[in-house]
Amino acid sequence: MSIVRFSFPTTIHFGAGARGLVAAHLLEAGCSRPLLVTDRALAPLAVTAEFRDRLQGLDVALFDGVTGNPTCSQVMDGARAFRAHRADCVIGFGGGAALDVSKVIGVAATHEGDILEYVWDHPQHRPIELPLPYFVALPTTSGTGSEVGRSSVVSEDDSHVKRTVFSPLILARAVFADPELTLGLPPAVTAATGIDALTHNIESYLSPAYHPLCDGIALEGTRIAARALRTAVNDPTNLAARSDMMMSSMMGAIAFQKDLGAVHSCAHALGAVLDMHHGLANALMIDTVLEWNLEAAGLKFAELARVVGLERADRFVPWLRELRDSVGIAPGLRDRGVRAEHLPRLIAIATADICHLTNPRPCTAADFEQLFTRAM
Repeated sequence: MSIVRFSFPTTIHFGAGARGLVAAHLLEAGCSRPLLVTDRALAPLAVTAEFRDRLQGLDVALFDGVTGNPTCSQVMDGARAFRAHRADCVIGFGGGAALDVSKVIGVAATHEGDILEYVWDHPQHRPIELPLPYFVALPTTSGTGSEVGRSSVVSEDDSHVKRTVFSPLILARAVFADPELTLGLPPAVTAATGIDALTHNIESYLSPAYHPLCDGIALEGTRIAARALRTAVNDPTNLAARSDMMMSSMMGAIAFQKDLGAVHSCAHALGAVLDMHHGLANALMIDTVLEWNLEAAGLKFAELARVVGLERADRFVPWLRELRDSVGIAPGLRDRGVRAEHLPRLIAIATADICHLTNPRPCTAADFEQLFTRAM
């Protein structure tokens, strides 16, 4: 048996009101000039103003240049804002896009070159060699779990292809997971991000990689999301359901250090070609891909079925479809603007994506063509 390395180092403060601990934590860490990183839609909202009011004793600058799927240029703009403020730390505040940008602003601010040169597969890959600014994260959605991840996914500005900076050095030094920050999310966002969290848990569990710690986390994350997602969508002020979904989101992101699968390869392609929201892309592909995977992982599907209250493996995908329908996400890529002329590029990007390398069933370009066509 080969040697496998496990690591779960992130400090997490979880619970209603956790955002109130940030100022004291940063001051105790010797930080006083944070750059607060968020997205353009969240910046003018009351939830952001309320959080800034809690940062007493700190000289705060705001960077709100994150929009849509995060790009390399947004990271570089954030690095310039960091240097202009003479910041000594970064606060990531937002959904997956804002957190992915905030995780690597410190890299771009302290290292030479473009952030694209630090992605893991760049032909002239630069290592992260210098100390990084102190970084804390506060999620305002329950989907990507980026706050506890050791990777940052940013898109190339020209091609929109998603690229990944991967290093434990970019992990948040502390996470403040406050479900009260998600109470204002509209149902459609709650649904899409919730299916994203569920996808992370399911795909990481189905991955054939060896990581029993992640398997246990993924199964429990699936169980928690299964009981909470409908309530979070239909009763948005239900704090217990919001807490469950935030926990499931973090559990999915912790679990997928084990790796993901073909659902994510398809979703990354849809994001690159159509700038589709990542959670929505996962929701539109998950049932098609999992149905195709069933024959390769029957025992694991039986266990997934069990944790959501079903008796048979072949009931899991129909259950997932029913859940997706019940939270208001209608299936069908065609209704989301996908056309036949998009298929060649979708297939090429999905085939080149690394996530499917740990899919339970090997994927070829012909397989991706079949999956996208079925999902239309």
